Amino acid sequence: MSRHERTQGDGGPVSSRPFEGRGDDPSTASGDRPEPADAQTLTLLERGSLEILGLLPRASNFTFLARVSDGSEQILAVYKPRSGEAPLWDFEEGTLAAREVAAFVVADALGWPWVPPTVLREGPHGLGSVQRFVAFDPDKHYLTMRRDHPDAFRRIALFDIVANNADRKSGHCLLAEDGRIFVVDHGVCFHEEPKLRTVVWDFVGEPIPPEMARDLRALEDHLHSGPLRTRLRDLLTATEIDATAHRAAALVEAGCFPEPGPGRPFPWPVV
Repeated sequence: MSRHERTQGDGGPVSSRPFEGRGDDPSTASGDRPEPADAQTLTLLERGSLEILGLLPRASNFTFLARVSDGSEQILAVYKPRSGEAPLWDFEEGTLAAREVAAFVVADALGWPWVPPTVLREGPHGLGSVQRFVAFDPDKHYLTMRRDHPDAFRRIALFDIVANNADRKSGHCLLAEDGRIFVVDHGVCFHEEPKLRTVVWDFVGEPIPPEMARDLRALEDHLHSGPLRTRLRDLLTATEIDATAHRAAALVEAGCFPEPGPGRPFPWPVV
């Protein structure tokens, strides 16, 4: 039985609450750092009734806009069923939805970047990721915002290195109505082999800011043992979790943003 079959259980949701006890340093807080995920939102995503509203365009996998409701409470969400995932040669079939949730769990534990709350649960088309929909400015993306939000994109660059994001396009970096930047589409992350492809190479050779290095060091510790590792074992293999911890440690040890590796370091299309 695979790790993904184990997560289905009796058809109920898999909790996506991060490990407890993450201590954010208030002196480093800024408008580009999200608040910890709201427990009420996670509960609604996990337990609410899921109604499909329509198919979202320009997605390589089936991606639906949905409404999640429980009595008078309701929010919009993005539902990506595992049954609609296109097979990839280098990622295990049926794992992309779990990787979407793992990206939220790791980002929420790290304290950045803002990945909207995401859970793994059953829906009308079977098991899939369900992520809170955040309204955004469709004219804004990384290439239009990078000069105005350098620290937000430093954090995104570091997160993508740790998560081994194989597809960070410019259009995956969005501007919410409240002025904060958030990132989406993490189905091809956490491979144990180097896969990093991103548009965010602006900071090559720069020292990693001390507060970001502290966060990465704390994340590495929690990936080795404790509730965070236990949580991720429902979503990733042990080897993938170990590789994530190793990438965080290597960043801290290097002390600077790395250069692109061999091969194709940019995704296509870039937006």
